[in-house]
Amino acid sequence: MSTLPTPAAAARQGTPLVARTVALTDPGSLLTLLPDLGDPREIASWVRRGEGLVGWGRALEFTAHGTDRFELAEQWWREVVARAVVRDDVGLPGTGPVTFGSVAYAASSPSGATLVVPEVVVGARDGVWWVTTIGSSDELPSPVLPQQSAPPGPTGVAFADGSLSSAQWAVAVQEAVSRITDGALDKVVLARDLRVTASGPIDARWVLQRLADRYDTTWVFAVDGLVGATPEMLVRLEKGLVTSRVLAGTIRRTGDDEHDLALAGSLARSSKDLEEHEYAVRSVADALRPHCSSVNVPESPFVLHLSNVMHLATDVAGVLKDGATSLTLAASLHPSAAVCGTPADAADAVISELEHMDRGRYAGPVGWMDASGDGEWGIALRCGAFDPDDAASMRLFAGCGIVAGSDPDSEVAESDAKLVPMRDALTAG
Repeated sequence: MSTLPTPAAAARQGTPLVARTVALTDPGSLLTLLPDLGDPREIASWVRRGEGLVGWGRALEFTAHGTDRFELAEQWWREVVARAVVRDDVGLPGTGPVTFGSVAYAASSPSGATLVVPEVVVGARDGVWWVTTIGSSDELPSPVLPQQSAPPGPTGVAFADGSLSSAQWAVAVQEAVSRITDGALDKVVLARDLRVTASGPIDARWVLQRLADRYDTTWVFAVDGLVGATPEMLVRLEKGLVTSRVLAGTIRRTGDDEHDLALAGSLARSSKDLEEHEYAVRSVADALRPHCSSVNVPESPFVLHLSNVMHLATDVAGVLKDGATSLTLAASLHPSAAVCGTPADAADAVISELEHMDRGRYAGPVGWMDASGDGEWGIALRCGAFDPDDAASMRLFAGCGIVAGSDPDSEVAESDAKLVPMRDALTAG
């Protein structure tokens, strides 16, 4: 169900969406343009290596729950753009009306699927900058000239166990391995959470800037109070080309370049990690084929080097044949074996039994979509969710793929490594 009046209701009130996009002279780093609105839910981001989109304010928003949350969100956006009045002087993916979205991992989650249309969106792509101002009046809104800002760092940050302690989570991993050994499933992804408190409100802009500085190969995102950095592109759709970057199979970096190269080689030969990766790639390719006239899957993965870990990675590509939007493709891909397991139904049942928490929007799709349906949707990994009632509190999340060869202590260490980016981003200095 919608949390705000539907586009049809807005139409009855005579207030269709109005969007104006104009070119912009390079104003500086995208993330430094986000203003201090006092609420982490009022800013949006999808930035990698200085390019992407940031937004702030809310011209429109929509939330849906249940098994058809993707479809309801898709329908809402189609109705919004069908009635929108648009003046776009730039004409690139991400110009004109744009919605940022984040979708709960589970249909039963109260987090649901939320789409937010900011009042202002600033974008950068291949040296071209633009600003889109969005409203619901009968006149084209005036362009906004963004200003740079410097957010303060958090103080008094403390971390505590979430739903399970590390020892309890290791027991859950062991139980999952036993289920796999018994033949109940092939792989399951178990999530772990930490709770964060600070002595005052945590400025989401600080977190985003720290993540971008330290993890520039990831997409740094913010939607409706969910912030993080993901190395995994669930799906990108641009002018009929579909791409997906699959990550599964992980090893922690040591900081010694020579040793890390040796570890990368061992990761590429690891039967346990290759098995986990194969399940994830197969699930993505199978989900894309109904929408594509052709799908290309490389024969073997490559090793993606991040600041804290290394992953086995495969880039899957296809050519769209059915006119699906990027959100429709994200719905088809979710949940992939990279965030759930395989078979999906059996893995999901084990997740519900062993995690002892609501994942919320962790491991769900997060990203953006423009009026044409093109867009980018990642997986909400290495992320944190602000408490909607207390900006000084957050939950951090990480997850690990469990297969027959998984060792509980090693999985705890891997989850610790995956929590490092958000922990570091919350440390001032």
